[in-house]
Amino acid sequence: MQPLGSGNATRPTPWMLIDGPSRGTAQVARFESIGVKLPERRRTTRELLARTRHRTDIDLERLTGIHEARVCSGDEDSLSLAVGAARDCLARSHYAAGDLDMVISASITHYAGRDRFQFEPPLSLSIKEAIGADRAMSFDLGNACAGMLTGVFVLNDLVRRGAIRRGMVVSGEFISGLSINALRDVRNIHSKELASLTLGDAGAAVIVDRASDGPGVALAGFTTISEHSRLCLGGPAPRSPGARMLTKGREIHRAAIQDAPLLLSNALDGAGLRLRDIDWLVPHQTSSRAIHKLAERLGDKGPKHIVINLENFGNTASTSHFVALHRYLSEGRFQRGDKVLLLALASGLEIGIVLLVMDELVETHGHTH
Repeated sequence: MQPLGSGNATRPTPWMLIDGPSRGTAQVARFESIGVKLPERRRTTRELLARTRHRTDIDLERLTGIHEARVCSGDEDSLSLAVGAARDCLARSHYAAGDLDMVISASITHYAGRDRFQFEPPLSLSIKEAIGADRAMSFDLGNACAGMLTGVFVLNDLVRRGAIRRGMVVSGEFISGLSINALRDVRNIHSKELASLTLGDAGAAVIVDRASDGPGVALAGFTTISEHSRLCLGGPAPRSPGARMLTKGREIHRAAIQDAPLLLSNALDGAGLRLRDIDWLVPHQTSSRAIHKLAERLGDKGPKHIVINLENFGNTASTSHFVALHRYLSEGRFQRGDKVLLLALASGLEIGIVLLVMDELVETHGHTH
């Protein structure tokens, strides 16, 4: 692993911790299978805004590109979504749950019941017991909306070093409660809780294992630009159960978009690649407007395609990259050899990348074993 970037007299260039191309005897990791669990209930953006306490006249669908999102109902929660995604992932895998060496739970939300937030025992333990991964080590990892990609970063390192053979990163996000709590206070497009109205619930899981051949995960890296750490804050809701999120949306998007191109270019240099070599960029799914601005910032030398997958899902927090990957794999959008760059832009400000070169996953994803 190595830091990238250099400083200058006025403003240091942000650095990124990189786990780069294999050297010497290092192994290569890959995505072996991906699973998703979505709630059955759909809630449109228009339906949500009709419930605001104050008359807002906000056209949120036009601003964000989000028509609807999936939201938990009945006995659905973070744990059930995570377990459902893990089972879907295993159904598409050549492995059984008992073959897993490690299970990492990376969700922001830890609901095991509609009103019970579970800190201990760790949610990862409940997940591994539910799926039968009895011999796997397990732990929870939290890194805001970058959680799942951070888990992949960890597994990639462990697999490459030969410390483990295979592991699963899983997340269940029952995060739509933030939307309900925001309805009381949102008044206009400048409201700090406006971003909470873009959220949807989802579960996702990925198995990372050792590639027998082929490129697999070519690059993984993370950095935190802590000067922007106060732009998105979460905490207990003052007048209702659950939490609230206060976001300076324009500022956090501006900060992320400003620094991302430099970090991406620096990171890809280490792999001998340029942005124009990337076939698909999958950014965190916050709003279509923010993603389009990122595309403009990257310019003509940017990736060939940029994935926007939020129209029918919203921002599903730590699961958003894998909900998008699952959909595009199911629709046959990717081909072998495609370079897919997953870009995390999360509170912190956390910027992370995972560069995946597509292999037989494009053929096996649609089949259960």
